[in-house]
Amino acid sequence: MSLFKISDVSRRVNLSQKRIREYEKEGFIKPERSAGNNNRLYGEFELDQIKRINYLIHFKGFTLACLKQLLVMAPCWDIFDCKTRETCPAFHNPYEPCWKVRQQAGTNCDGPCQRCAIYLMGSRKKRRKERLLVSAANHERKKA
Repeated sequence: MSLFKISDVSRRVNLSQKRIREYEKEGFIKPERSAGNNNRLYGEFELDQIKRINYLIHFKGFTLACLKQLLVMAPCWDIFDCKTRETCPAFHNPYEPCWKVRQQAGTNCDGPCQRCAIYLMGSRKKRRKERLLVSAANHERKKA
């Protein structure tokens, strides 16, 4: 598997390094990090994710906030324009997130779930909800 530094990715996807880092900061991508110097390393999967996110923002007109909601709510095959959706278990189980379906039945996507925009947004929302619940419980205990 080939891995690319951000400068190479920037040229390949025709976006600035700043924009690519912004996508990471917003939680759309999660590149690997090199062990020695902590440089971001991107594989073909991340390149495809960056291209699709850029397309949705700049050609379909989604705002960052809207795209975040879309990634949490819409099925993966619609967001990433899957060509093999009809044969994918995630397509036949649309009410479950694709990464959950993958754990039981597999999916047609060969990318790592932990670095997929859909997984990242879904797990981010779940972590935020958990923090809010903990905060509310702490607040209630202080009142009592």
